[in-house]
Amino acid sequence: MEYTTLGSTGMEVSRICLGCMSFGTSDWRDWVLDEEESLEILDRAMDLGINFFDTANMYSEGESERVLGTALDGRRNEAVVATKGYFRMDEDDPNSGGLSRKAIEQELQNSLDRLGMETVDLYQIHRWDYDTPIETTLRALDDAVRRGQVRYLGASSMWTYQFADALRTSERLDLERFVTMQNHYNLLYREEEREMLPLCEQEDVGVVPWSPLARGYLTRPHEEHEATTRGETDDYAREHPYFEGGGREVNERVADLADDRNATMAQIALAWLLHQDAVDAPIVGTTSVEHLEDAVEAVEMTLSDDELEYLEEPYEPVRVSGHE
Repeated sequence: MEYTTLGSTGMEVSRICLGCMSFGTSDWRDWVLDEEESLEILDRAMDLGINFFDTANMYSEGESERVLGTALDGRRNEAVVATKGYFRMDEDDPNSGGLSRKAIEQELQNSLDRLGMETVDLYQIHRWDYDTPIETTLRALDDAVRRGQVRYLGASSMWTYQFADALRTSERLDLERFVTMQNHYNLLYREEEREMLPLCEQEDVGVVPWSPLARGYLTRPHEEHEATTRGETDDYAREHPYFEGGGREVNERVADLADDRNATMAQIALAWLLHQDAVDAPIVGTTSVEHLEDAVEAVEMTLSDDELEYLEEPYEPVRVSGHE
């Protein structure tokens, strides 16, 4: 495993971040693993040198956080743990979501209880809250850092002007600032290259892209993806423009290059992301040890300039996706 400094935090994280959305309970979504299978993958990840784990309170309605906490019991100091809050956790409680002071304090404590931790290394706002002034959110998050519940703050998918506003507001009010951006970025969705990635590089903000494999569409040829359980049941994937513009040709080129390099499609797609200067650690979700091991091997893969151009050439601009 290779490691890198996460933005300006000084923390060293593995170049692969293990995303924990697929851990918890299959009662939440069909393709999610239950606890025993989840722990097997988490244990193997640590054996492989992965020390960076990303979850959220909404994943399996809290079960993902609980399972991650169980996996790290006795090994907490070895890990950099990130979680997120924003989405409503209880449909009967309007204050269980959003980024008001009440919601942040309530849901952060709930996350810590499920994780079995006093402090989380990185606490991220899962989306932008249009109903709460950013000053209110930032003051509540700053207080969480000062209480020792959180070490660093991060943000996730939003418009670049919103992120820039948040960074300037933190400076103006002398509050803890966002040090990471967890955004939607992969070979099939590159709209972040227009504004968000340049801003992150300028501000020394760590970039940890979600959906680096386009919810599985970059792991199999088009026809095979359609036949998988996730391909058949994951309606969220179809909300993204992966199948629009030059998406299918990008998929075909990833498959071709994987054949040429005797690699998997997932390794090619991850290697491409790891060659992007702004990216610190893609967040990789998996439901098998084999695919996890493939992802780790991608860290050592080098792509030539010609290969990078070959993969990128078919891309066409698509609608913005992932901010909702």
